[in-house]
Amino acid sequence: MSQEPNTTLNRAKPYQLVLFPLNNGATNVYFVLILSYVAQFGSSILKLGMFASIMVTVMRVADAVTDPIIGAMMDRTSTKIGKFRPFMILGSAVMAVSVVCLYILTPLIPESVMWARYAAFVAVYFVWVIGYTFQTSCTRAGQTVLTNDPNQRPMFTIFNTVGSLLGMGVMQFMIPLVKGMYDVKDEAGNVIVSGYSDPAVFRIITPIGIAISVLLTILAIIGIAEKDNPKYFGVGGQQEKVKMSEYLEIIRDNKPMQRLMVAGAGCKLALAIATNTTVLLALYGILMGNYNSLYLPMMVLGYVCAVPFFLLSMRTSQKLGQRASLIRYVSVALICYVGVLALLLMSDHGDPARMLAFPFQGGGAINLYTILFIVCFGIGYGAYYATADMPIPMVADCSDYETYRSGKYIPGIMGTLFSLVDKLVSSLAQTLVAFIFLIFAGLSDLPTDSTPYSGGIKVAVIVMFCVIPMLAWGATLLAMKGYTLTGEKMKTIQAVNAARKEAVAGGMSLERAMKEITDDTVKTEA
Repeated sequence: MSQEPNTTLNRAKPYQLVLFPLNNGATNVYFVLILSYVAQFGSSILKLGMFASIMVTVMRVADAVTDPIIGAMMDRTSTKIGKFRPFMILGSAVMAVSVVCLYILTPLIPESVMWARYAAFVAVYFVWVIGYTFQTSCTRAGQTVLTNDPNQRPMFTIFNTVGSLLGMGVMQFMIPLVKGMYDVKDEAGNVIVSGYSDPAVFRIITPIGIAISVLLTILAIIGIAEKDNPKYFGVGGQQEKVKMSEYLEIIRDNKPMQRLMVAGAGCKLALAIATNTTVLLALYGILMGNYNSLYLPMMVLGYVCAVPFFLLSMRTSQKLGQRASLIRYVSVALICYVGVLALLLMSDHGDPARMLAFPFQGGGAINLYTILFIVCFGIGYGAYYATADMPIPMVADCSDYETYRSGKYIPGIMGTLFSLVDKLVSSLAQTLVAFIFLIFAGLSDLPTDSTPYSGGIKVAVIVMFCVIPMLAWGATLLAMKGYTLTGEKMKTIQAVNAARKEAVAGGMSLERAMKEITDDTVKTEA
């Protein structure tokens, strides 16, 4: 006979839904500050050439060893201030100190001892990566205690984006303005020395970025404080101690997590390359000839176009599940970027009618080419930006599925698995950028907006701004085709987990609850 569980869903309060996702905004400050600019910094200021780009990837691959260790630490942690808050505090502190050392102290090392610059760059960057893992993994893992309501989880994407705009968006808006203050221009107003070659730019943006990140971290800690409690941990009120040797087995058997890792990698790669600082410098500054008049309007356009897609994706996720929403809007992005690709192929550096133009800072009047680009890019960017972080709340679904499948509550390892994908892909993006400019344009150093135009640079930009993101979205769609955690399936999983938790609280063993309480014995709401 089926039974109706008395245990209600664990729902978050409105302020908790708003504040905790700001943790992702706090780490996205560093996504811009470090991952978008560290290669440019290493090449232009520390004079490390392509070494900086390569080391971003090498260090992240090496960090694959530390990720599962940190995940295991989180799963075993239980302190007076909870499971997740200690890692959020420690991660924030480690990143703040390391970024000061990287951007403010390493340029003080004389060029006469270049070996010390190389060593300091590697050491400081490695420490920063550890701190980044501490805090980013909490965003994924903490969702499991925040809420398990299928109608609330999609809202995490909305507030996560708000946090990202407060972190990533503010930095993306501010840094080019600071850079413009230090550009060296000729009499005609053309940039001859980029501001990114001046250490003063990084001395200004570093403390601002740290202050924003710390503020967002404090707000996120307030948001998770009440829920960071053992009574919300898993089926039995506390997580089972899982041996490191069991993690590979868990990954092997959790098929939805495997597919989500591929989808997350596709979304992250598309975002990381298409928004890479060097790629945008080359697109707006070299191909289109006026970085200062184009970058900010196009960035604002993208954010404005993303707003309706965030609302649409949330409604789709609540009605049909997050899988259906991700597939639908990634498909929209893929279709629109066919138009962006065609327009970039048609662009002509010598013909103003076939280049982007805005009436700002001498950018010229808006032409038909610009209107078509706005339509294709705006819709495409809005759709894929709305889905870029959608896999994050889906990690919580996979973690709940693991509890449903095996009885184990291991949000830490789930969070760090996804953090690992995040870091590997974002670091791969920077190395791809460097190698693609080398292969197609013959550039041994990363270009700036003062680099002369060439056909090779145009090809490189098209490959990175359109082709690679489109391939990444294709991989996302293929991965989601066999993803089984639909909206209806998640309702069943939550009902079964709730019934098992109630039974264990009443004295039943976990083994018996896992065996006797199944999909067939629990009713779910229509």
